[in-house]
Amino acid sequence: MTARGLTARSIKPLAMPPAATLRLPGSKSITNRALVCAAMASGETRLQNALFADDTEAMVKALQQLGAKIRCLPEQSVMEVAGTAGRVNFVPNAVIDARMSGTTGRFLAPLLALGADLVTLDGHPQLRARPFGDLAEALRSLAVSVEFDPSSDGDGLPMRIQGPISSGSAKVQISRSSQFLSGLMLAAALVPGGLRLFTAGASVSRSYVEMTANVMRSFGAQVEVGTDSVYVAGGGYSSLDCYAVEPDASAASYFWAAAAITSGNVAVEGLGSDSIQGDTGFVSLLQQMGASTEQTADSIAVTGASLSGIDVTLSDMSDTAPTLAVVASQAATPTRVRGIGFVRGKESDRIAAVVKELRRCGVVAHEHDDGFTVDGKSAASGARIRTYDDHRIAMAFAVLGLVVPGIEIEDPDCVAKTFPGFFDTLDSLHRSN
Repeated sequence: MTARGLTARSIKPLAMPPAATLRLPGSKSITNRALVCAAMASGETRLQNALFADDTEAMVKALQQLGAKIRCLPEQSVMEVAGTAGRVNFVPNAVIDARMSGTTGRFLAPLLALGADLVTLDGHPQLRARPFGDLAEALRSLAVSVEFDPSSDGDGLPMRIQGPISSGSAKVQISRSSQFLSGLMLAAALVPGGLRLFTAGASVSRSYVEMTANVMRSFGAQVEVGTDSVYVAGGGYSSLDCYAVEPDASAASYFWAAAAITSGNVAVEGLGSDSIQGDTGFVSLLQQMGASTEQTADSIAVTGASLSGIDVTLSDMSDTAPTLAVVASQAATPTRVRGIGFVRGKESDRIAAVVKELRRCGVVAHEHDDGFTVDGKSAASGARIRTYDDHRIAMAFAVLGLVVPGIEIEDPDCVAKTFPGFFDTLDSLHRSN
């Protein structure tokens, strides 16, 4: 590869249905939550099966600026974290770079507000374009000073923060992202007296809030998640000898989708009935469309078949929306996806991007304010896919290339954000028989 965006990767269609058992990298979402808890704990924690990708590297570098000592062993998928015992020790007037990582930026802002010194949170232009205003309002209600550059219209990075957070309660608007609530939850365990966080707006990605609570409890925090509020006690975090990160369910969705559209069989090990990731629910959607699934305590497998479209609200696992769109293009009847208007503010406008690229492949698709419709009766054809610097668009449309000749993915290196080895794993399906 040369410069990003100037090359494309051709996807080779499968010669026969795959029969594969895969062990995938650790969850990005769990890795970044566990990194925060371990970095703020007393003592040392070993994170096993941690994800090494751009988003987690951003979190590691930022937490090191806050005083945590983190030793990375990528060849072992291990991170060894020596925590700060709840203290944030950044240099006054420091600039913390969240790069392109939404979880890093939105989890760090409340952590930075634990300190009394002025600090600036910034990031890549792509992250600067994503909303932070709702999080800022919640922090201000907790006596934190938050200022934005005038150019951001009070909603985007860079963000100047000066705490400390005061104990009490705050209202958190979560209609655009559950990450605002998760970030405040992670910091709340370090606030003397704790916090009660009341939620406002239509709930999105609630499964990620439950994931946050689950990881926090593993590190000794007291968290109560209710229907419209979350209470976090202020007792801090305890270190663990070892915390095992589950394989990434969002990453698994691409390979379950591959099985569904190729009439193949793909099992993902390490994800099973005890998973704390809501995106494992993607297999139930494939089952509704006609695929068969098998779930055990340690694996989830999908076997493809003739597919029909579905009508589904996807607000709780919106990261799988591009993947479902690709599966829907191979179904015999239309699919309508609802409840994901907020994904227009992700790495790309994922509603517009999905529809444009499906149309580029000759698939009839329509945008709606809250989602899209894919007409499954269309015959897809090869095309050069724009990825909009969005890893999920790249990975989803690469799956389409397993059944449609002539698919090329522009800027394939963008998958390094969460899954650097994606294309190698995809290629392994050719060798699974």
